[in-house]
Amino acid sequence: MNAAPWLILGAGSLGRLLACRLAGHVQLALLGRQASTAPLLLTDPAGAQSAQSIARLRLDQAPSTPAMVHITTKSHAVEPALRELAPHVAATTPLVLWQNGYRVQQPLTRRWPGPVLCATTSEGAYTDGADGVVHAGHGHTFIGHLDGEHSALASQVASVLDSAGLACEASGDIRRRLWHKLAVNAAINPLVSIHRVRNGELRDPIYRPRVEAVIAEVATIMDAEGIAPPEAGWATMVWRVIEATAGNRASMLQDVLAGRPTEREAILAPLLDAATRHGLDVPVLTELYRHTPG
Repeated sequence: MNAAPWLILGAGSLGRLLACRLAGHVQLALLGRQASTAPLLLTDPAGAQSAQSIARLRLDQAPSTPAMVHITTKSHAVEPALRELAPHVAATTPLVLWQNGYRVQQPLTRRWPGPVLCATTSEGAYTDGADGVVHAGHGHTFIGHLDGEHSALASQVASVLDSAGLACEASGDIRRRLWHKLAVNAAINPLVSIHRVRNGELRDPIYRPRVEAVIAEVATIMDAEGIAPPEAGWATMVWRVIEATAGNRASMLQDVLAGRPTEREAILAPLLDAATRHGLDVPVLTELYRHTPG
């Protein structure tokens, strides 16, 4: 295992999943609001459970020379968390950003002195009590730098994640991958959070036209931004995800039900900003932004 630890900043569902899967492959520590000596309990997609003894520390207890920091907090929490962590680690430490949307990736890539990689994943997970995480479904992860730099580092991280059971590959065009994930999130998360339904219910006649209207506006924005569509087209991509995650409560719905802030700004604001830049009228997305809990 690597001598320098990988730090995982954010002890939510994704942070716990990464920690459990990476245990035994790299030295690591999971950073959260509170330290704990309790093991993490992982339930895999088949329902099997295992306990992982992982260092669970507060941010001010972080090792000062980590190999890299994986930031798995929600988008709105990235900046304050990084400000708290920054005095404890070298400014050249590589970061890996795991956030939904497209709000923090560009600013941090430009501002952080060290390498910044961005990850987009379809792994499904949710927390289970104070110490548990359920790996609800296998997905795929792409990692890369917004400008295609640091390819060796991206390949190294992808290789470790892949060997740890999280299918992953380095991407030379992570920007396009992030926009694709944003398109899916925009078509699913706001609607399920407003109506408090599971993903699969968006197939019902009462919601389907709304999903199609969002997809149409998103496709127009993507075309103006020069983002190539998936081979099967935007609508097919979105409906495939809805089908594959039919029983899931999307992350934004989980936040609403728990009374937490949502990622409305990270998911919808970049699309509205792009529409404004290109002079596009997007009434459906504008209405969604107004009605989606913040």
